[in-house]
Amino acid sequence: MKVDLHNHTTLCNHAEGTVDAYVQEAIRQEIDVYGFSDHAPMDFDPKYRMNFGQMETYKKWVMDAREKYAEQIEILFGYEVDYLPGHMDERILNAEVDYLIGSVHFINEWGFDNPEFIGRYEHEDIDTIWKKYFKLIEEMAKSGYFDIVGHLDLIKVFKYLPKSDIVELATPALEAIKKADMVLELNVAGYRKPCAEPYPSPSLLQKAFELEIPITFSSDAHKPEQVGLFREEVETLAKAVGYTECAYFQNRQRKMVSF
Repeated sequence: MKVDLHNHTTLCNHAEGTVDAYVQEAIRQEIDVYGFSDHAPMDFDPKYRMNFGQMETYKKWVMDAREKYAEQIEILFGYEVDYLPGHMDERILNAEVDYLIGSVHFINEWGFDNPEFIGRYEHEDIDTIWKKYFKLIEEMAKSGYFDIVGHLDLIKVFKYLPKSDIVELATPALEAIKKADMVLELNVAGYRKPCAEPYPSPSLLQKAFELEIPITFSSDAHKPEQVGLFREEVETLAKAVGYTECAYFQNRQRKMVSF
């Protein structure tokens, strides 16, 4: 089966294309289970997410697509939620969804993956921010709120790499992910960024496999034409590491299928 759980809509204000266009491309790519997980609203960084008043619109779009394309593809409903202490909202954390993706996009409210704020890297100690980042991933896993870890090593996006061993830096976070029984996404968006590789890197994926952390697959599409891109590459990587199954969710219940 082909599973693709992390995809966006225009409600996030930085994506293009209709829900129908995304779904039709997923069908063309022979994806069996396709999930929308747009950026959840919160009281911070409103420019890059839907607002609370748009939640019902978002749900209607996805549910209408689920019904319309029921005979061709399974459509799932979720959110990508920023782990940002003090800004997460119970309306999202307790929403009736198939799954929640927990992601870290902010270090002390600095949007480190946003090109608008890339200049700050010149004033930061890179090893220190990598440590802070993986500490936040660890805390996110320990929170118990989420089903899937979004783009595990997003901090590498602009290729500001630490001197420290990355696997060593990430291991406490991976151990917390394992203990929380979360799923790790193999997210191809990194291929479209300066880092030019998926999230997580092959070495981190190998460590996840050793810890028996399950995986899923994500296009992280912000345009319909990004759906299914680099699918063959990440499946080949996952199989080379040793994975043969991937996860998806229905009503927060995990299902495992061969890929």
